[in-house]
Amino acid sequence: MTMLETTARRLVQRLRGAGHIAFYAGGCVRDQLLGQEPHDYDIATDARPEQVQALFPRTFDVGAAFGVIVVHESGVDYQIATFRSDAAYIDGRHPTGVTFTTPREDAERRDFTVNGMFFDPLAGEVIDYVGGQADLAAKVLRAIGDPEARFREDRLRMLRAVRFATVLGFELDPATWAAVCAHAHHIHEVSIERIREEMVKILVHPNRLRGFDLLDQSGLLHEILPEMDALKGCTQPEQFHPEGDVFVHTRIMVGLLPPKEVSAPLVFSVLLHDIDKPTTRTVDETGRIRFNGHDKAGAKTTERIMERLRFSRAEIDATVEAVANHMVFKDVQEMRVAKLKRFMARPNMDDELELHRVDCTSSHGFLDNYDFIRAKREEFAHEPLIPEPLITGHDLIALGLKPGPRFKEILEAVETRQLEGALTGREAALEWVKTQQANPA
Repeated sequence: MTMLETTARRLVQRLRGAGHIAFYAGGCVRDQLLGQEPHDYDIATDARPEQVQALFPRTFDVGAAFGVIVVHESGVDYQIATFRSDAAYIDGRHPTGVTFTTPREDAERRDFTVNGMFFDPLAGEVIDYVGGQADLAAKVLRAIGDPEARFREDRLRMLRAVRFATVLGFELDPATWAAVCAHAHHIHEVSIERIREEMVKILVHPNRLRGFDLLDQSGLLHEILPEMDALKGCTQPEQFHPEGDVFVHTRIMVGLLPPKEVSAPLVFSVLLHDIDKPTTRTVDETGRIRFNGHDKAGAKTTERIMERLRFSRAEIDATVEAVANHMVFKDVQEMRVAKLKRFMARPNMDDELELHRVDCTSSHGFLDNYDFIRAKREEFAHEPLIPEPLITGHDLIALGLKPGPRFKEILEAVETRQLEGALTGREAALEWVKTQQANPA
C-alpha cells in the first residue's frame, strides 16, 4: 500500500471513528478496480463540512457551500466531500445549490457510471449504485441516468467523455455519444481555461488519435478549433502528399507521434503547422499547387489560436516557433556549420525535430534531413553547440572600440568563426578583431 493510500485510509478511519460514513469515491475507485495506481484519493462522507473541519487540524474551505473541504495530511491535499444532490444548473457548469443527502443520491448525480462508485477500504467492498462495475468490465463509458441531463448540468462533461474514452480506451455508450454530439455547440458555456485543460489531456495522451477522432466526429473540434475545418478538402500536390488533403495529412501526423505522453507545444504544432495552407493555396498555369508562405502565416494564426485558448506564454512561443520553422528543415544540409549549430541549439529543438519526422513520414516519406540532424547531433555531442564566447563587449572596449550597434555585429562574427573552428582561443579572437578594424571590408 502506498503512502498516498495509507494516509487516505487513515482519514477514512478518523471519520468512521467519529461515527460517520466514509468511502473512497470516484476516479480512485475506478483506477483501483482497473489495477492502476490512483494519482489521488477523494473521500465521500455523510459528515458536514463543519464536522470535517472539526476533525482535522489542517483544512481549506475551497467549496464548503458544495460540501467540499480539502484536508492537508502528510504533505498531500485530500478532498473530502459530503454526500449531496444538486439543485438546478443554470450556467452549464455549477449547481445553484446542494442538499446534503445519501450515498445513493450522491452517486446518481455524478457524471459517468465508472466514476460513480464508492469503495469501503476498511471492509474491502465496492458500493455501486449505478452499474459502474458492469460498465468497467464491458469497457463502456456511460453517463449516469439521462445523458442529456448530465450534459446540460455540466457542459465540460462532454470533453470529459472524450477524455475518459481516450485514456481508458473504452467505447462510448450510444446514448451518451449521441448526447455529446447533440450538445457540442454548447461547449462555449465552459471557461476557455477548462476547455484547454481537457483538450491538452486528450491530445498529449498516447491514445491521442482516438481522442482526435472523437473530437472531430462529435463536433467539439469544430467548436474549439474552427480554423481546422478549412483543412478538409484542401488538396495538395500528389507527388509530395499522396496521403490526401491537409486534414488527412494532419490526422496521420497525430497518429505517428510517439506512444508516450508528449508536450502540448508538440501536439499543437502538429495540429496547426499547416493551418494556413488553405489561405495561401495557389494553382499556377501548369496546375501545380503551391502554399507559399504558409509557414509564416501559420505562425501568426497559431499565436492567435494559442492566445485564445489561454496557453502560457512559454507554450505559445514554443508552438509558434515550431510552426514558423517547420519548413526550414529542408535547408539544413546546405547550412554553414555556424548557422546549423545555432538552429540545432534552440531550446525546443527536440519537439521541432519530432514535428519534422512525422510531417515527412505522413507524406513523401523522405527522412534524409531528419537523419542528417541526428547524425550531426552525434558529431557535435563532444562539446556544447554554442560554447562560451571567446570575447565580450568589455574586450572590445579594452581594444579602444566605442560601444554601439557595431558591437553585436563584431561579437556575432567572432562567434560564427568560433562555431566553424576558425577561431579557437581568446587571443586569436582579439587578433582577428584588431585585423578587421585595421582593414575593414
